[in-house]
Amino acid sequence: MSISQYLNDKLQNGTVHITLIDPMKQSPEAAGRLALTAQEVGSDLILVTGVGGLSQRSLLETTRLIREKISIPMVYSPAGAEALCFSFDALFFSSLLNSKNSRFVAGSHSQASILLKRMDVETISVGYLMIEPGMKLGESADIELVSRDNYLLASSYAVAAELFGMKYVYLEAGSSAAQPVPAGMIRAIKREISIPLIVGGGIRTAVDARRVRQAGADMVVTGTIIENAGYRERLRSILSALKD
Repeated sequence: MSISQYLNDKLQNGTVHITLIDPMKQSPEAAGRLALTAQEVGSDLILVTGVGGLSQRSLLETTRLIREKISIPMVYSPAGAEALCFSFDALFFSSLLNSKNSRFVAGSHSQASILLKRMDVETISVGYLMIEPGMKLGESADIELVSRDNYLLASSYAVAAELFGMKYVYLEAGSSAAQPVPAGMIRAIKREISIPLIVGGGIRTAVDARRVRQAGADMVVTGTIIENAGYRERLRSILSALKD
């Protein structure tokens, strides 16, 4: 079964939860343990991010140890062609819609595109939209951040992604953001698009998760909470808010 079909089937039963793992934030061994915990408490998918500075060796070792621990799908979201491997079930081929640097819109992706097609890797096109505050990625990727109260601009980007033929729209407030994407913005976008909406960044509690889900998020991504002590119970409470 393709990952696209897997996610579509999951969406028929409610909100999908995605656990984000950044290989640069912990050792490969720790990443494997985190992924296993996420699976045990009910997460639907592991999303590994490729960021600037990620080495091929670190990526390979991290994915190997995650793969040994889990049976749920693992998807990779590369930042470019600097670090690639093919032990993933699929790739999120993400275009950073509001970056002023063409490298993050399509330039980096083009460097890997022919190889990915020849390897017959399942690629899922994602329109990625950074919302204030954006955090480190907002600074490093030269992004013209969408302000938290500009629902029209956010909706316009999301509709553009759908018209371009992208499979998902991904709203991101940034890793370690103080607050999630506003519920009003999520609702405004959901009124305009018919493709699934992914929301991540700043979602640390069950209250956050429930608010985002009720606003219309089809998939919810959490990452920072698994990097701290006591993450199992916090993640369990978030899953409960999404799945109940």
